[in-house]
Amino acid sequence: MRNDTSWGNSADWYDNLLNTDSDSYQAKVILPNILRLLDLKKDDFILDLACGSGFFSREFYKLSRNITGVDISKELINIAKTSNVDINFYVSSADDLKFTKDNSIDKAVCILAIQNIENVKGVLSEIYRVLKKDGKMFFVLNHPAFRIPKNSSWIEDKTVRARRIDEYMSESKIKIEMHPGEKNSPFTITFHRPLQVYFKLFDKAGFVVKRLEEWNSHKVSQNGPRKDAEDKARKEFPMFMMIEIIKGN
Repeated sequence: MRNDTSWGNSADWYDNLLNTDSDSYQAKVILPNILRLLDLKKDDFILDLACGSGFFSREFYKLSRNITGVDISKELINIAKTSNVDINFYVSSADDLKFTKDNSIDKAVCILAIQNIENVKGVLSEIYRVLKKDGKMFFVLNHPAFRIPKNSSWIEDKTVRARRIDEYMSESKIKIEMHPGEKNSPFTITFHRPLQVYFKLFDKAGFVVKRLEEWNSHKVSQNGPRKDAEDKARKEFPMFMMIEIIKGN
C-alpha cells in the first residue's frame, strides 16, 4: 500500500499548482505561517519530509543554505532537482532517512503529508534519530477534526453554513481520487487519525508537544446571498492544524 500514497502519478499537475504567485493554500496560508514558526537562520540544517517537487524547500533555501528534501515519489524529486539550487533531494519514504546522520538536523517539517503516511511510528523514530537535542519538528496537516475524508461535509441553508462530522474517533484508511470527476483519475491513500493518536505517538517516541495552531482559509466569497455565511464559516472552521514537537533528552 505504501506506493499508493505517492503523488508521483500527478507530479506535473502538483508542481504547477505550487508557486508563490498562485492563490493556493500552500502559498497564501501555509508558507507565511511555517516561515514565521521556523524562524530560519543561515546556519540551520533543515529537513523537508515528503517535500514533493520542492516548493517549500526552495523557499527555505532563501534563508538557510543547508536544506535536505525527501519524497517517496521519484517523479516529484526529479522535478525538484531541476530547480538549480544547492539542495540535497532524495527519493525515499519518510520512515527511512539513512542518508541523514544522527543528531544533525536543527528543524524538520512535514507539510500536508503525515495524513498520507501509514507508518507514523517509524517516521517519528527516524525524526528523533536525526534531530539534534532540542531540535524541532513541525507537522502541518488537514485539520483532523473538521476535514475528515468522506466523513465530513458542509451543510447550509440560506443564512447558515456549518460543518457536519459523521466520524472522528475512529481511525480510517481511505482511497481518494486525486482529480475527482476525471475519468481514470489516479488515487492516493489517506489516513484519518484523531488527535489523541498523534499525541500518544509523539509521547512514546520521546517528543514533547510545544505548540498547536489552527489556520483558516484566506479565501473570501464573492458577493451573493451566502457570502456572509460562507465567510463566517471559513473563520470558524480552520482548514489546517500545525503541531510543533521538540526532541526530549
